[in-house]
Amino acid sequence: MSATTGDQVTPGSTITVPEGASLGSGVVEIKGRPISTLTGTVANRDGNVYIDPSRLPINTPEVGDVVIGQVTRLNENVAEIRVLHIETKEGGHRDLPALTLFADIHVSEVVDRFIPAPGDAMRMRDIVRAKIIKDDPVLKASTKGDMSLGVLSASCTQCGELLKPSDRKIDFNVECSRCDYTAYRVLSDGFGHGHETGFGLYKLNRAGERWSPEAESNLSHDGSRPYLSPLADFRRGSRHEIPARVASMRSSGRGRSRGPSRPKREMHDSVCTLCGENTKVPFKPTPGKPIRCRDCMDKVKQGLATKEELANEREVIRKMRSKLEESMGMKLFIGRLPYELTEEDLTEAFSKHGKVESVHLAKDRDTGKSKGFAFVTYQSRKEGTTAVKEMNGSEINGRKIVVEESSSNGSGRDRRKSRR
Repeated sequence: MSATTGDQVTPGSTITVPEGASLGSGVVEIKGRPISTLTGTVANRDGNVYIDPSRLPINTPEVGDVVIGQVTRLNENVAEIRVLHIETKEGGHRDLPALTLFADIHVSEVVDRFIPAPGDAMRMRDIVRAKIIKDDPVLKASTKGDMSLGVLSASCTQCGELLKPSDRKIDFNVECSRCDYTAYRVLSDGFGHGHETGFGLYKLNRAGERWSPEAESNLSHDGSRPYLSPLADFRRGSRHEIPARVASMRSSGRGRSRGPSRPKREMHDSVCTLCGENTKVPFKPTPGKPIRCRDCMDKVKQGLATKEELANEREVIRKMRSKLEESMGMKLFIGRLPYELTEEDLTEAFSKHGKVESVHLAKDRDTGKSKGFAFVTYQSRKEGTTAVKEMNGSEINGRKIVVEESSSNGSGRDRRKSRR
């Protein structure tokens, strides 16, 4: 029995194709019969019969996706969240690939006001809604810029009770109903209400406002918190001094790993090959290779660079390579040489066409006699090219010699032919 539009099929199933319709993806004609090559549903779009695969796409967060995550780590500059769900994708509750399971929220992307550390606006185990702003090489997210973004649920760091929003004290927008704990969280408008919004709670974040004096003194200034983790509230209180041991580690340049701190990466001045602006890169630029500033890298990865911009970049790289080739000089292979010829003779003959950097005459290891070929290196590629044109096929001591550019392995392309 043939399958029609809307039927589930497996590879090998016969499909009914209406007269005049064409075969699309997943459908082939074998011995006059349309056969399915995929597992899925038969579909017909504008006279094109194809198989809609039943397998779901990989559940991977992309730039612009809104995710639900749990705060799993707090460092001095970055909060790490484990992605639990992708709200903007169908089937976003499914498991994620290991490389996209965690996202970083930089301190500058937590809330639109000054905070010394992300731990001043969220805590471990908080549930947050965030937007993916970068997906390569690692996921990066933000909880600012939209009233729906921010902390959705949080527990008291002292007793574990779920926190409730509060407007009783400025810049202390959550409180515990069991104990006297109050704190600041970057609140989503749906804090305590799941996916719903429209409660005006985001106003308690006071985006763009100065901190109140009491809240200002509670922030992690000068390393008072966090010296190990911003989540020190439940162990030592909301504020405490740095122990002498930790203070000595910080002053000596030793980090939490109790080893030498990572050396500061050296930045090199360069020019972006796409936009032409000055930039800095953490590696020594290689002439003839694309060097892009951060904005241009993101533009290319997101497919926003125009054809004209890419064409101009290719021309810039081509000119850089030509300049590099000229500065690198040129190595020539010389074949069919008279056996009595010396390196001095070769230097004299080839110096007529430019400055010779080195001459190497191949000799037999046992007898010390010439093998009939040599290598000559010019400082200028232009002079080396001229020497090839002028010297290839010329006669030295009655023999026509072969002159060509040496290949990367140190031999001429026609070396075997020249020795016949």
